[in-house]
Amino acid sequence: MARVVVDVMPKAEILDPQGQAIVGALGRLGFAGVADVRQGKRFELEVDDSVDDATLERIAEELLTNMVIENFIVSRVS
Repeated sequence: MARVVVDVMPKAEILDPQGQAIVGALGRLGFAGVADVRQGKRFELEVDDSVDDATLERIAEELLTNMVIENFIVSRVS
């Protein structure tokens, strides 16, 4: 078995209201120096060793990500 992480983030040109709310809250709570926050999603998959990288990319593109507004990175972790 292998562990795979898919990190999904909004594309840079897409407004991220949750990230903006976090930046505002940080300032109100006294945390200075944080200029921007982007909020995304993380998926962890346990897959058989037979699942290849191309299949993982397809899973991310077709099921886990809205390709119109999000980008993703697939990583195998130990």
